[in-house]
Amino acid sequence: MDKNVGGLDRAMRTVLAVALLVFGYRNRDRTLGTLAFVVGSDVLATALIQRCPVNALFGIDTCSE
Repeated sequence: MDKNVGGLDRAMRTVLAVALLVFGYRNRDRTLGTLAFVVGSDVLATALIQRCPVNALFGIDTCSE
């Protein structure tokens, strides 16, 4: 699997993921909090493994190799 997430995209995903995870944790007793936590986990995973299936679907590559 080729990497397609890098640089600024990866940093923005990490910041967004942390924000969603914190919001989701603080509101874990509500549906919106649970959804935010799940989405935050997915965004963090794509930032860590540097592979996004949506980017691959649209042919987007933000790696600077």
